Amino acid sequence: MTIEERLAEVRSKIADAAKEANRKPESVQLVAVSKTFDADAIRPVIVEGQRVFGENRVQEAQGKWPELKSETAGIELHLIGPLQSNKAADAVALFDVIETVDREKIARTLADEMTKQGKTPRLYVQVNTGLEPQKAGIDPRETIAFVQFCQNDLGLSIEGLMCIPPADENPGPHFALLQKLAKECGVAKLSMGMSGDYETAIGFGATSVRVGSAIFGNR
Repeated sequence: MTIEERLAEVRSKIADAAKEANRKPESVQLVAVSKTFDADAIRPVIVEGQRVFGENRVQEAQGKWPELKSETAGIELHLIGPLQSNKAADAVALFDVIETVDREKIARTLADEMTKQGKTPRLYVQVNTGLEPQKAGIDPRETIAFVQFCQNDLGLSIEGLMCIPPADENPGPHFALLQKLAKECGVAKLSMGMSGDYETAIGFGATSVRVGSAIFGNR
């Protein structure tokens, strides 16, 4: 299959999963995960009308997205990988959405940078639903208090929650947990589901799904 055919297939499956869940297909945003792929690999997806993309690393994104953004209006770029404090300024400058706010230090740094730059990227809190020590994200039990801290103490507008379930577990309970936490936090957006499980995530209320290999092929 060509990259265009794979993109069309993913879009079709998103629409079908949304309808199965009694949702409108347009209620689910596709974030095309372009990490490790260069600008030439990304351009065909842009030509097909895709405007929302996800990157894991700030430095890698800096190497390709300023040019791609200058070529096409309306690109929305999401940071979906862990963010280090020393990259916060660059992240605020480049990304439209930062999905990986997960600790007090990074939240404070982002708040300072957003004030300095006069920019307001939309923010999600990443939750480590599987309590995996090697994975970024806040403890589910601390999520409500952390969201309130970001909102009340730092004045940050938290738009939603994000998670990456353990690779060897059924993702359904993790998606259900994130959906429950979002309601308790009073946030509307849920970033969950990747190439192997995005249809399941849509059934649990995902408002955006992060799909890479199913569109771009294996890295």
